[in-house]
Amino acid sequence: MKKLLLAGAMLWLGVASALAAGTGALKQFGREIADTVERAMPSVVVVRTEAVQYHLGRDPFWGRWYKIPERLAGQGSGVIIRKEGYVLTSNHVVEEAQHIQVALPDGTQFPAKIVGRDETTDLAVLKIEKAGTRVFSAIEPGDSDKVRVGEFAIAIGSPFTLNSSVTLGIVSQKGRAVGMLPYEDFIQTDASINPGNSGGPLVDVDGKLIGINAVIQTAGPDSQGNIGIGFAVPANLAMRVAGQLIDRGHVERPWLGIQMRDLAEDETANHTTHTWRGVAGRATAEPVVATPKTGVLVAEVIENGPAEKIGMRMGDVITGVDGQPVSAAHDVQKIVWMRGVGEALRVEILRGGQKKVLMVVTERMPAE
Repeated sequence: MKKLLLAGAMLWLGVASALAAGTGALKQFGREIADTVERAMPSVVVVRTEAVQYHLGRDPFWGRWYKIPERLAGQGSGVIIRKEGYVLTSNHVVEEAQHIQVALPDGTQFPAKIVGRDETTDLAVLKIEKAGTRVFSAIEPGDSDKVRVGEFAIAIGSPFTLNSSVTLGIVSQKGRAVGMLPYEDFIQTDASINPGNSGGPLVDVDGKLIGINAVIQTAGPDSQGNIGIGFAVPANLAMRVAGQLIDRGHVERPWLGIQMRDLAEDETANHTTHTWRGVAGRATAEPVVATPKTGVLVAEVIENGPAEKIGMRMGDVITGVDGQPVSAAHDVQKIVWMRGVGEALRVEILRGGQKKVLMVVTERMPAE
């Protein structure tokens, strides 16, 4: 009986020790998250906007039509990326704004102007004005390419005008496209993101910027609340776009001069593909036996574009760019857009069942 009591006591002590250790670990984790937020918070701002819209009204006595101004207020979030007061935010937060105010976490407010906007990635850069010689707290950029699915992610912003709100989640997936923008390479997270979070930072456990919170998936057209699916523009892309907006006021994108479509495996297996060759300004199809399992189909080669100049053809299947395998048009686009205009890219293709390597020099994407 004594042995049983002793064994029971030993077991209870073991459980109690484990619980105490677990509680200690949780407390330490909580402190580390709080420390991370303290490091990142000074660079997070509220972006308040005001726009004026006009609608027609009629004088009830004279019957004359006149314009009635209506002031529309909006609010989003942003993050300071340079100590001089440059703020990165979402384009949709400021695109129609005529007056912009930026509020720091301590409540201090400054007017701001738009330095540049990029609709393709839904990003914009603001410059804080009338700040004198003040040096602002800029967030430290992380490397979003190295972020792993499952890592912790912290969203900071002003959802529903609740300034400086913090939510914790994980990186649910990378490379998401949701069909809202011309170019999408979103980080998906379950950290709660709601209206007002747009333009705010998604940071890692070191407080480094890994994304700009952009959009959420809702339960339906009448719902605005978060259901655990939010998307952020990767920091590497966002900082590249921001740098160009600051330096030149617009984004200069490299271009291959092709139209692409995904080559799904079930569309190609056991089927004959076609190589397209231009004849007298027209394209004719010559069937060849080839069964690529993955890659990106060149659906069109733009006349006088970079790809045409080096002999790329309609029907070629791109399998790799710069040593990186590609399985979707999105993959090619991402690699190209992260390069500069005038850079040479090694493009691996399949043509008529044969592997070929083409060196394409990117050119500036023409204005639409």
